Amino acid sequence: MGEMRLVLALASIVWVVALALAEEERPLARLPYTPGLDVEFMDRSVDPCTDFYAYSCNGWLAKNPIPPDQPSWDIFRKMANENRQFLWGLLEEAAVSTGRRTPAERKAGDYFAACMDETAVEAAGAGPLRGELSAIRSLRSRGEIASLLGRLQRFLGSEVLFGISSEQDARDADRVIATLEAGGLGLPDREYYLSDEPRMQEARAKYEQYVARLLELAGEAVDLAHAGSRRVLGLETSLARATLAPVDRRDPYNIYHRVTPGQLRALTPAFDWSKYLRDVGAPPIKSLNATEPAFFLEVQARLEEEPLETWKEYLIARLADARAPYLSRAFQRASFEFHAGYVNGVKEEEPRWEKCVAWVDRDLGEALGEMFVSRVFPEEVRGEVLDMTRRIEAAMADRIGGSAWMAEPTRRAALEKLAAMKAKIGYPARWRDYRELHISRTDFAGNVVRAARFETARELAKVGRPVDRGEWDMTPPTVNAYYDQEKNDINFPAGVLLPPLLDPRMDLAPGYGNTGSTIGHELTHGFDDEGRLYDARGNLRDWWTPEDSDAFRSRAACIVEQFGQYPVVDDLRINSRLTVGEDIADLGGVILAYVAWKDATRGLALEPRDGLTPDQRFFVGFAQWACGDETDESKRLHAKTDPHSPGRFRVNGVVANLPEFRQAFSCPAGSLMAPPKTCQVW
Repeated sequence: MGEMRLVLALASIVWVVALALAEEERPLARLPYTPGLDVEFMDRSVDPCTDFYAYSCNGWLAKNPIPPDQPSWDIFRKMANENRQFLWGLLEEAAVSTGRRTPAERKAGDYFAACMDETAVEAAGAGPLRGELSAIRSLRSRGEIASLLGRLQRFLGSEVLFGISSEQDARDADRVIATLEAGGLGLPDREYYLSDEPRMQEARAKYEQYVARLLELAGEAVDLAHAGSRRVLGLETSLARATLAPVDRRDPYNIYHRVTPGQLRALTPAFDWSKYLRDVGAPPIKSLNATEPAFFLEVQARLEEEPLETWKEYLIARLADARAPYLSRAFQRASFEFHAGYVNGVKEEEPRWEKCVAWVDRDLGEALGEMFVSRVFPEEVRGEVLDMTRRIEAAMADRIGGSAWMAEPTRRAALEKLAAMKAKIGYPARWRDYRELHISRTDFAGNVVRAARFETARELAKVGRPVDRGEWDMTPPTVNAYYDQEKNDINFPAGVLLPPLLDPRMDLAPGYGNTGSTIGHELTHGFDDEGRLYDARGNLRDWWTPEDSDAFRSRAACIVEQFGQYPVVDDLRINSRLTVGEDIADLGGVILAYVAWKDATRGLALEPRDGLTPDQRFFVGFAQWACGDETDESKRLHAKTDPHSPGRFRVNGVVANLPEFRQAFSCPAGSLMAPPKTCQVW
């Protein structure tokens, strides 16, 4: 590992020098360097045994207030912003129309150039919606809605009323089936429609005003728009009542209902599924997953009872809402003021370049990712991350093997699943082929539509085929990671494997505390309350004995009780039944990373640095990934919808359960970070 560190440090120096030389030839942004552990981010006036998050992060918070164009600001979001700034430089360079561009540069650069032409976007006004608006207003009966819905979903590349896509069959993990997802709501969650809380009532009133504005911008008279917005809210409220709550969706059995097209027609006879599937571009389908049958029963009821005019108003509102960010300033401003301004508490809009970079990443993510990794991702990082992953897997194998609460059949199945888990690091082995996607330098709205149709066609083309286990769900520049329970793999894009999250210039302690904990977190998801329901291949199958299931639920209940006591904002506390999977993964991730770090440094003489012992550096390195804050509005939203606990408690709530932390900081028994009762799952 010492030699590996030297190689990585040299690679980092070569990388920085190469960027500097490149900048002499052409303008190109450089990713800034932030160390993997920064003592200036700390606040040593705080007792770490009282509030370890404040001890580790108060300095960062003082230096990094939430920008006015952001709902939150933390290490991850700041890194993502820095990545976007770097990508901005790459895209400006790629937007120069010359014959020397690679195919990836040409597609991404032309998309970016068209997006940045605000004069053309403004001149187009609502024109890009004209065809779809005309089709909606031309509806002659509710029976025609199915066909039109297929057209709208292809146009938008997103759900309208509900969504269609493809997914790995949870009961046959080697095949892909079509899936129908409940949707159709303009507010963030069903509770916004149904709760009597004053804040939720206010949100409904604000939303009604927003829908009225959208209808006006789409050409409706003011009085008709306001009356229509009330009807749209009423329709969406009926849909919300039939939609599962986020906690209920955490149980995969609640959202798996495989049906044939015939059974679907029997469920909703007022909806012409044959025409819908034809016009959305679906291949022949033998079966599909209708995730929430009660929702589709409600769709049937609304098709029977709601007047055609209400359906027209609803479809216009959903169309305008989905497309508003890409249209003229009036549309953009209306969308910003409601979604970002009111719901998330954002004070200013993001600059145009930042939006355009995000949209290129969404629509041409692997073309942009190919450009990104070639400039900033040393190949040697793969080796370090792979070594770290193998040590963490070994730590998990030891913990499973030594779990006294698991019977032998369950233990064998768990070890089988762990051995089958794959790690994907950096970027895909095969880049996505965008040759069939036409991108114009002068037609931004058209590019958005063509990209949506391309992605819808790509997703639906998978139906009936074998699963591509090499496919990624995140783009390489993304500062995030994930576990795919159906593929049984852990995925770490290049964007999350750069400083400060993974710093080749640092000693191993902060890297294992930070990136090691992330790896352990994603691995633990395979054995959290949801992931444990899938087997080694990714099939939804109960491989637990009843007694072991009870033992697991008892351990998870301890986490639910602990995190449910933590405050979020106002009188809201963490909905720990929603966050329990992430809380289990957070705790398991740090435990596994700590054991792996000890293994990686066995026999080495570790010395204190910056006034911190090696163990303390591990835990501060872990904590500093979570430094950040968010607006009160964003806190309220996430308390309702986000399966992650707030960052403060993803740190304090975890270390309070770890005897290794207590020992590292000499925390007295009974202090806040050393409570009498602790929890442990893995």
